Amino acid sequence: MVKSELIQILKDKVDLSKTQAEKVVDIFFDTISDTLSKGGRVEIRGFGSFSVNSYKSYVGRNPKTGAQIKVPPKKLPFFKVGKQLKKLVDNKTGG
Repeated sequence: MVKSELIQILKDKVDLSKTQAEKVVDIFFDTISDTLSKGGRVEIRGFGSFSVNSYKSYVGRNPKTGAQIKVPPKKLPFFKVGKQLKKLVDNKTGG
């Protein structure tokens, strides 16, 4: 599913205009992004939680040359799936 499909589903299910549905989706994702960029955490019960993981600097290797390079520290977004979603996906896929 892509963003435009999500907007269409929201538009149809809640009887919103396309512009209103797009605004709701944008606000939702912008709020999650803003919270994560400030180092916060977002938890949606039953669905999962979004957080930021920090990684220390380390010495790596350039795969082409084999030369050592210093990889700077970084922060990356992380999603941990909730129990209900995990169970739902497992049951729907026959796992």
